[in-house]
Amino acid sequence: MPTVLRLLGWRFHFYSDEGSEPPHIHVDTGHGECKFWLSPVRLARSESVKPIDLRRIEAATIEHEASFLEKWHEYFRP
Repeated sequence: MPTVLRLLGWRFHFYSDEGSEPPHIHVDTGHGECKFWLSPVRLARSESVKPIDLRRIEAATIEHEASFLEKWHEYFRP
């Protein structure tokens, strides 16, 4: 489960067995978790993450989308 970014107490990561899905990122907030599809960035699911945090995480995901996509392809399609 590679961590690709830590930001504001959030951990952005992949699960190593999800390479058959379209590119996405999981975010562990410490109180919950959410998943965002990449390209385009959109919420896939959320569990116990406050709406205000979801908006902030979405903004961070958009900001780092290119890096996340690069790391996804490096990890799942070496």
